[in-house]
Amino acid sequence: MDAPALFAYLAALAAVYLLPGPDMALVVATAGSRGARPALVTAAGIALSRAMHVALSGMGLAALLQARPEMLGAVKLIGAAYLLWVAVQLLRSDPAGAPSAPSAVPAASFLRRGFLTNLLNPKALLFCSLFLPQFVHAEAGPLALQYLVLGAVLVLMGLAFDIAFALSAARLGRRMRRSSRFGKFVLPGVFVLLAGRLLAS
Repeated sequence: MDAPALFAYLAALAAVYLLPGPDMALVVATAGSRGARPALVTAAGIALSRAMHVALSGMGLAALLQARPEMLGAVKLIGAAYLLWVAVQLLRSDPAGAPSAPSAVPAASFLRRGFLTNLLNPKALLFCSLFLPQFVHAEAGPLALQYLVLGAVLVLMGLAFDIAFALSAARLGRRMRRSSRFGKFVLPGVFVLLAGRLLAS
């Protein structure tokens, strides 16, 4: 990939990752309510899911979803239901957001939540299938290798942004945890809105 194409690819990814969405909301919410380490584990789960989306789009699953609207609708319903479930879990948690025993919540639960939040968002899979092929060119070498490299850049750049969001939100976490309204109502409301947006998209 030449320099202008690489710059365009990185700039487009940066613009996408700066847009608010379920992944950003989950990382920020986790950092604000639980701290940096759980948020970083959540970010790792999201990165694993993005890698799976890249692989699935390369296998043609995204094209199948586009050709079968009923399947896409079913995935949207499942994804929205999961976001609503996250909202319910936040409502049921300690309003202060910080449990008295941090070890009571295993790291695997944060990894799983990050993984499922991204995996059950069909827009992430469709994005990979529509975005990556624009930067794959037959004259540039083996197509599979190009797709692999572009996908790795997508995953790593997304992880870098999520880490930045996690660390920034964790710095404000103590202040947010003192706000019972933030922990009890604002964060669940964000996930309810995201579920609605996913269904309406």
